[in-house]
Amino acid sequence: MQPTELKNLNIAIVGAGYAGAAAAKALSLLGAEVTVYEQASAVREVGAGIGLRPSTMHRFRQWGIFDAIAKVSSPSDYFEILTATNDPILKEAWPGIDYDEETKTHLIHRGDFIDALLGVLPEGMVRLGHKLETVEDRGDRSVLTFANGETVEADLVIGADGIKSVVRQQIFSDKDPVFSGEHAYRAVISVDDAHGMVVDDNLRMYIGRGTKVYLLPLRHRGQVSFDITALCPDGTWAPQITKDDIMATVEGFDERIVNIARGLDLDTVSIRAVYDIDPVEQWHSDSVVLVGDAAHSMLHHQGQGANSAILDAGALADALQEADSVKDALALYQATRKPMTDELQRISRQGWAEDEVDDVFPGQKPAARQSAAK
Repeated sequence: MQPTELKNLNIAIVGAGYAGAAAAKALSLLGAEVTVYEQASAVREVGAGIGLRPSTMHRFRQWGIFDAIAKVSSPSDYFEILTATNDPILKEAWPGIDYDEETKTHLIHRGDFIDALLGVLPEGMVRLGHKLETVEDRGDRSVLTFANGETVEADLVIGADGIKSVVRQQIFSDKDPVFSGEHAYRAVISVDDAHGMVVDDNLRMYIGRGTKVYLLPLRHRGQVSFDITALCPDGTWAPQITKDDIMATVEGFDERIVNIARGLDLDTVSIRAVYDIDPVEQWHSDSVVLVGDAAHSMLHHQGQGANSAILDAGALADALQEADSVKDALALYQATRKPMTDELQRISRQGWAEDEVDDVFPGQKPAARQSAAK
């Protein structure tokens, strides 16, 4: 689309999470008129640290916000997978990108990440307290109706409203999210409470007996993201558990991990059943499109949810510049991103245990362990 056409484009984004905030930044740089509608009265992210991959950080360079993200994150060289009792299984450098050798994976707290993204948006672009009730697709334009009585018409509506997306349910797919059979228990602790297990800026995962424990350093905070993913049949979205329940998941693990779990304040632990969605066949109409978890919510085993949301935003902005119309741009965006996220959803659902690591990361086991496995 021509620059003048983009500047006349009125875009409404539903949801101010990673996908919505990133899309707002990328599309506002094209000159479009962008407004983000968020149902909450304040945007907050809780729970855990995440890794922002080089391709994601490269997008931030393109958008001129790399420094804002780097200021609240730490570059990381590699990730390591170990047994429950601290024996090495795999150690691998984070994948890079050929065209930006200086960009590394950065580890960041979810709250710092969303704060940084929202902080680079123009004042007034995000409108809080707007809970979406209906979206009406009228072809070349769409109409949003909010619970506060406000009605908004836009040339392009972007559904960035997460795994329980109203936009997806009303226009593209009414299938419910799918329970994975796992719980995730997430807390942020002081590095001093990590019992000497965190000595650098690299992610470590400990696996055994259906449980995965993640220790993700947050050096700029002097903290560590401590996450436990464990098998559990209770699909309640926010289940009620006890400290004994948590302790049972790390039974037999390295005593230092057991001690970290023992020292947790349950009031500070995010407790969630783990869900994703089945692949959505169609992400767009002529004037409505899905991004991020609304389009392809995936399990966290590959750590690609937030990264995929940022790459969606970048691909959508690219498509609007390259195509001749909004309709063509949305088709190009889906053709570019959907094959990748379909595969990530599939792989993430696979999960993996200690004896399956070589299937997930082929050829990466240390030679000694590969020999022992034969």
